[in-house]
Amino acid sequence: MARLDLRKKLSILADAAKYDASCSSSGTSKRDSVGGRGIGSTEGMGICHAYTPDGRCVSLLKILLTNFCIYDCAYCINRASSNVERARFSVDEVVDLTLNFYRRNYIEGLFLSSGVIRNSDYTMEQLVLAAKTLREVHDFRGYIHLKLIPEADPKLVEMAGLYADRLSANIELPRDEALARLAPQKDVAVIKKAMGQVRLGVEAAKPGKRDKIKPPRFAPGGQSTQLIVGADGAPDTEILDRSASLYGGYGLRRVYYSAFSPIPDASSVLPLSKPPLMREHRLYQADWLMRFYGFSAPEIGEGTAGGMLDLAVDPKLAWALNRREQFPVDVNRAPREMLLRVPGLGVKAVDRIVSVRRYRTLRLEDVGRLTRSVDKVRPWITALDWTPGGLTDAADLRARVATGAPQQLSLF
Repeated sequence: MARLDLRKKLSILADAAKYDASCSSSGTSKRDSVGGRGIGSTEGMGICHAYTPDGRCVSLLKILLTNFCIYDCAYCINRASSNVERARFSVDEVVDLTLNFYRRNYIEGLFLSSGVIRNSDYTMEQLVLAAKTLREVHDFRGYIHLKLIPEADPKLVEMAGLYADRLSANIELPRDEALARLAPQKDVAVIKKAMGQVRLGVEAAKPGKRDKIKPPRFAPGGQSTQLIVGADGAPDTEILDRSASLYGGYGLRRVYYSAFSPIPDASSVLPLSKPPLMREHRLYQADWLMRFYGFSAPEIGEGTAGGMLDLAVDPKLAWALNRREQFPVDVNRAPREMLLRVPGLGVKAVDRIVSVRRYRTLRLEDVGRLTRSVDKVRPWITALDWTPGGLTDAADLRARVATGAPQQLSLF
């Protein structure tokens, strides 16, 4: 019966954790158990990945310690007033599940969050104890991501950083007033204070060039957060502005975007329907442009209708269509920064172009070998044997490159 009870808990608490998108095992330090020392690794070799219903690839045991919660956030399925089945793991059960799943190659690590029970300090203590037991008692060297309870004592946040690879505290909503209205027990200033503490801890853990003794590791994978899309009426441009400020102010590794999903017995102040998943996808693409392509949030928002990203074309293509005076770009002479703004050219393709053109003058055929689809690039570049002529300024260019009318994705 105890085994059946554990399975039931796992069913409830794994399902309850699916709404938190802010987990990824990238960016941490490399550890393994070569030589028979310890158990686990942060490498992806031999890991069986699981896929969530919306297509996200998950290779972590992603669970809540409990879905009981004293908070009553209107958008949360686990809020205090919600009529859902409740469960709670003990710390030992979390540890045993993690080790057993790892030994079976089901996971590469643990993502552990929780509803707030008793008080913030008690809940954070339990999360930290689970990570501490894995690290110190079982010498677990796999990946651990802990969700912070921002209201907890700063000393507990510090301890969490010593045992976890990554920490995250969710801002949840793009607008501060919306968080105050929909989650009155949460304070955005407290959340930001916890994020600031993590940033200071990460920076302090970086060894200096002259340091003989390395400082203690502290969340080597950095920190992340999550923004719910479509719950508070904030347009995409406002969401991207918020993300840009979080990246700049707190050194985040990732901002995750989660399309709002209507929940049972929801408050009347929440939307009745969820936004298109394509909107979430476009925000991820825009976020990628900010992090790796040198775009700013205002640039991505240029020319948007009502502050919403175009669902028919990706953000880089939408920007290029709005800034046609900057094209075509000469692939043999243009700086790397401008090549990164050419639709159809990714970071790797641009780096290859910059490398190859040192030794030879590129033709369109050469560009085609360095990128996935030369057809996407044609209207935006010139090469030794190619010029788009009037194609770049063609009135029907958008119709040619658009992917078609956006549709809501479906699993059935």
